[in-house]
Amino acid sequence: MEPTKDRAPRDVRGVILDIDGVLQFQGKAYPGAADAVRALRDAGLTLRFLSNSTLHSRRSRAERLRQMGFAISPDEVITASSATAAYLRTLRPRSVWVMLDGAGREEFQDFVHDEENPEYIVVGDHRSRFNFDTLNKALRLLLRGAQLVAMSPELVDASLGDVELNVGAWAMMLERASGVQAVYVGKPSPYVFAMTLATMGLRKDEVIVVGDRLSSDIRGANDFGMRSVLVKTGEYALGRTEGDARPDWILDSVADLPALLGLR
Repeated sequence: MEPTKDRAPRDVRGVILDIDGVLQFQGKAYPGAADAVRALRDAGLTLRFLSNSTLHSRRSRAERLRQMGFAISPDEVITASSATAAYLRTLRPRSVWVMLDGAGREEFQDFVHDEENPEYIVVGDHRSRFNFDTLNKALRLLLRGAQLVAMSPELVDASLGDVELNVGAWAMMLERASGVQAVYVGKPSPYVFAMTLATMGLRKDEVIVVGDRLSSDIRGANDFGMRSVLVKTGEYALGRTEGDARPDWILDSVADLPALLGLR
């Protein structure tokens, strides 16, 4: 696969970086990644860290990255859970059933939670609670009129170790079984890129997206009309190169990004 551009990007004022697979993977920071982030920040670029993780809140994601040596604040982070909560606020739902484990639940504290008669069923990473009884309960509620929102369309993930079913697999099963069309919020949805860009105060042509997944990071950038950089780490290094999305530039790792931008 060849990049679509040979020249270095010009007039870049902001960078949207994926987290899992770009800055760190399976709990370990990539060599040079923290220095790269520091170089981008020292150059005055506006940074956002966009993750399809649902288990993490903005707070927990930033805290974990700081422990790895990254200088990142929660207000620079957008996770699939925080983006989904922001989307739901625009709908003003009567009640929600948030199928999610982990710190990501923090993002939904201001909603009315109702597992018996929710207006919206919201699917995140529910881990072992995705069992026969829970999924059938969700199916019956959808058939009775509940709406379906999924935090991410990704089918599989290996960021925690072995490959495992991801949010999209469970949501699509419920979608097909019930006939209720789901709204997918996380990458590659244009919604999450538009939301992230809006927090930066920049135009599309002033920002580049950096990711390791063609099917989410690069596809999302392509569809939203933003330039992109594919790094050969994370999911890409595991051989998951599915999709026909085309990055503008390809780098061995995020450590090479400052040089691409002419900062070194």
